[in-house]
Amino acid sequence: MLGTLLGAEALGASIYDLEPGESVCPYHYEHGREEWLVVLAGRPTLRTPDGERRVEPWDAICFPEGPGGAHKVTNRSDAPARVLLLSTKGQPVVWVYPDSGKLGVSSAEGFFRLADAVGYWDGEEPVSD
Repeated sequence: MLGTLLGAEALGASIYDLEPGESVCPYHYEHGREEWLVVLAGRPTLRTPDGERRVEPWDAICFPEGPGGAHKVTNRSDAPARVLLLSTKGQPVVWVYPDSGKLGVSSAEGFFRLADAVGYWDGEEPVSD
């Protein structure tokens, strides 16, 4: 992670080299974090709530927090691609994966399906007067 190597405290940065067919990560969005994509080389495909489109070198795209910022970067071309992802580093961060119904939390040790959600008072002693 480039941001960590540079000692960044509020901004994260990572460079990804994508071979044909590879993706940076599954389709997702965050709560508590904004991300930016800068295409450094190649012509990967970007999926957002608006659909899929090919992006070009030096295209810069912002993914705001929430469902409107959902995204996935996949190299569907025949040549390698390189992208830079920048993000704010606020905590906690919640990742939502709409295709698989998963939820990730930065302070948790795993990922959980939204279908496994429990009620607020589940497992708690009720408060009585």
